[in-house]
Amino acid sequence: MIPYLDRTTPFPSVSSALNEPNGLLAAGADLSKQRLFTAYSSGIFPWFSQGEPVLWWSPNPRTIFDLNQFQPSRSLKRFIRKSKLKITLNKDFNAVLDQCAMPRTSQAETWISNEMKLAYINLHQQKLAHSVEVWQNEALVGGIYGVSIGKLFCGESMFSRISNGSKVALTYLIEHLRSEQFPIIDCQVENAHLVSLGAINIERDKYIQIVKNTKDKILPSNFWEKKQFS
Repeated sequence: MIPYLDRTTPFPSVSSALNEPNGLLAAGADLSKQRLFTAYSSGIFPWFSQGEPVLWWSPNPRTIFDLNQFQPSRSLKRFIRKSKLKITLNKDFNAVLDQCAMPRTSQAETWISNEMKLAYINLHQQKLAHSVEVWQNEALVGGIYGVSIGKLFCGESMFSRISNGSKVALTYLIEHLRSEQFPIIDCQVENAHLVSLGAINIERDKYIQIVKNTKDKILPSNFWEKKQFS
């Protein structure tokens, strides 16, 4: 059994998360700014389907990109050099969110419900959620968004409308994070696509220690301001 949270109930220890399904910690509460801030600051994230209560997770192991080890492939580097794509930061967060919420060919529905969208738009307005956009002839063709607290970045979702669209967004995001010595991007749970890009698994205890070491770090005031990378 997992606890059911009301709006004032604190999260239980992540060590109490279930082994099956892996990482399920609690249900209930809400998606307020303070609840989400507390969750990400504690190594917890929400993931649930339309019609379900909010479900909170902290899986073991945890999937991450190690930013000290990440290297884009030669073919991707060549693609970026030859393409005439425009890459921006926080230019159109809502559009990236909408694209990420579109059902995939292998899925009948999306987990990014209207409730989730409103919650992350609120986080973006509070400068806690951010996006990288990829543009081709003024059309949005790729992107990624996530939550950043201090020097912790938790990736939520990415999308492509052209070959390599999401990979380009991820590559530019990683370079941006590296400029301020972010150690990782949290990817939450493993899937084949993330592994193909270089994601690895680490023990939850190690991930929680990274969270503790990074969440209170101070960034330059202009770090998440809208800008064009290329």
